[in-house]
Amino acid sequence: MGKVYITGAGPGDPELLTVKAFKIIQNADVILYDRLINEEILNYRKKEAILIYVGKEDGKHTIPQQEINQLLYDYALQYDVVVRLKGGDPFVFGRGGEECLFLAERGIEFEVIPGVTSAISVPAYAGIPVTHRGIASSFRVVTGHEAPDKENSSIDWESMKANETIVFLMGLHNIEKIMDKLIQIGKNPKTPVAVIHAGTTENQLVIVGEIDNISELAKDVPTPALIVIGDVVKLRDKINWFDAKLLKC
Repeated sequence: MGKVYITGAGPGDPELLTVKAFKIIQNADVILYDRLINEEILNYRKKEAILIYVGKEDGKHTIPQQEINQLLYDYALQYDVVVRLKGGDPFVFGRGGEECLFLAERGIEFEVIPGVTSAISVPAYAGIPVTHRGIASSFRVVTGHEAPDKENSSIDWESMKANETIVFLMGLHNIEKIMDKLIQIGKNPKTPVAVIHAGTTENQLVIVGEIDNISELAKDVPTPALIVIGDVVKLRDKINWFDAKLLKC
């Protein structure tokens, strides 16, 4: 019986892969990987490693989550090192916890290798710190998949009136509804917002606006994209280091 490594691949830049993740990918017998990982990372594997794509896109699952869980179990019975490779961090909306529970209930040994989450690193590459003294002393990360008008929502929308940074992951398709909801609860419509596509990569695209106009400004932005809301967005003008780096390349 083998071992499963629930592994974060980071936000996109291959150099943001952790050393531990790099080492386990090199030793993997099987790698089940998601859509949002940078496929350059797969080049670190040994030639004989089995690659299985299990990505999800816009609610379309190549393989349902329950079947992914079962694949992890089945391969762990056949191979020594099974890697479940996820974009960002496996425990930040990555369903890593569900996979761990499934394996634990069946007596399969597993280990979690955290990854650099896009919730912090992507804004950083856009010149936006999620916290900054005198501007934001806290931040929250919210799923953007859940529609704001959903009944019995698990999201505490009312508390978002607070002066903190809000990061929505996977929220581009709901961006208009999200902005309308924030205005509805009393958020200042002129609060700065950034939408960041393909963050930390050479294809990074950043659109900056405000709550009341960002939906229109970002209407042509492709997925994947992340949304940052808060006064920290204003700092981008002064510490936009990554775009400057790309211009020099």
